[in-house]
Amino acid sequence: MASRKAGTRGKAATKQAQRGSSNVFSMFEQAQIQEFKEAFSCIDQNRDGIICKSDLRETYSQLGKVSVPEEELDAMLQEGKGPINFTVFLTLFGEKLNGTDPEEAILSAFRMFDPSGQGVVNKDEFKQLLLTQADKFSPAEVEQLFALTPVDLAGNIDYKSLCYIITHGDEKEE
Repeated sequence: MASRKAGTRGKAATKQAQRGSSNVFSMFEQAQIQEFKEAFSCIDQNRDGIICKSDLRETYSQLGKVSVPEEELDAMLQEGKGPINFTVFLTLFGEKLNGTDPEEAILSAFRMFDPSGQGVVNKDEFKQLLLTQADKFSPAEVEQLFALTPVDLAGNIDYKSLCYIITHGDEKEE
């Protein structure tokens, strides 16, 4: 009977893992998943499908950082809560990237600066807000943002397009 319960628990855990893995793949577009696969294969130095401490150490070494503390490598591996295969790797990135607010929340914030409901905000006014209010941006951060921001001839930002870029990435990168 104990073995039957253990077998049932194993099946439930497998179904839960499958459900979790299918959800993580739906978080990203196919091109993003391909980029993550390439990154994973660069880190998986021994090509066994699992990122281990020696893979991390070798990756750091290739990037010019030779003496990485053991504790730092251990902490990275512990984030996976088990062996880090591609699905776990993707899940970790999904969790890290999930810190972005939902697209609708960002759109709602922009609408506060668009009382006429035209779907645009003035670039110069927006820049001033970014530099002076709340979590202030540095001038370099503002320039980096505006490099990706769709601005029309009148100097207005199409904030719906900007929200898409924030939440899905820049389509120019593909």
